[in-house]
Amino acid sequence: MNTKAEDLSMDQIQKTLLEQIAGLHEVPSGAYNIRSNGASAARNTTANIDIVTKTDKQGIDIIIKPNTKHESVHIPVIISESGLTEAVYNDFYIGENSDVVIVAGCGIHNGGDKLSKHDGIHSFHIGKGAKVKYVEKHYGSGDGNGERIMNPQTIVDIDEGGFLEMETVQIKGIDSTDRSTKATLAKDAKIIITEKIMTHGNQYARTYFEVDMNGENSSANVISRSVAKDNSKQIFLSKINGNNKCSGHSECDAIIMDNAVISAVPEITANDLDAALIHEAAIGKIAGEQITKLMTLGLTAQQAEEQIVNGFLK
Repeated sequence: MNTKAEDLSMDQIQKTLLEQIAGLHEVPSGAYNIRSNGASAARNTTANIDIVTKTDKQGIDIIIKPNTKHESVHIPVIISESGLTEAVYNDFYIGENSDVVIVAGCGIHNGGDKLSKHDGIHSFHIGKGAKVKYVEKHYGSGDGNGERIMNPQTIVDIDEGGFLEMETVQIKGIDSTDRSTKATLAKDAKIIITEKIMTHGNQYARTYFEVDMNGENSSANVISRSVAKDNSKQIFLSKINGNNKCSGHSECDAIIMDNAVISAVPEITANDLDAALIHEAAIGKIAGEQITKLMTLGLTAQQAEEQIVNGFLK
């Protein structure tokens, strides 16, 4: 099945949101569930990937059979009605030795004066030897006075030898966000988390990462890159617990501009003699010589600044 986005009766705003958060000009050919304004707008399953609507609360179960290779799941959420608020619970069950890509994310367009809010609670159960790449993007737009709020929660349980690469991006239009990720790792399990976030105006963003490395030879790498402009405020907290022979690394690099405020609080705890843990945190402004160098190439000061920020968040 490869249906054009137009066939979903979406207006231009909804199509733009879908493109921004999931890179979709068309509905994908694999498994997908597209949620629009509080309801399922389109769904497709495959022989190896099933999507089931929850009966006790809003959300879906995504069930991936063992040994599923090189398939993808798209589960974007778009909101274009001002005043819509929701909490959605999605559970992912990834079978042993699978290798899949999961693309999520939420886009909110608020052109009114009422608050619009989406809380997405995602739980991952990653089986033995399974590999998952998970991409989650958040985006906001609209010229109204209504706030755009997103509070994503991710809960991860990785079984022996499992692997999760998690990429989260928020670079525009979200007035307030409280982002939480918690992971538990078994023997030989591995997680890599990369976060890219930019705030401006009076926006507020708090991110919290906590990883428990319980299994022998497990490993975790948490990397955050952020830019805070205008009067925005950011708080980054990470907590890595080494409860066995393991290796963990946490890194936060941030650029501060204008009257913004950034706080970075990395924490590492070794509960085992063979836990090797490192944390790094750096916050600073753009160096003047960087801007001057780019201006000698013909850029204005503003263009030079934008070029540096875009390169930093790549």
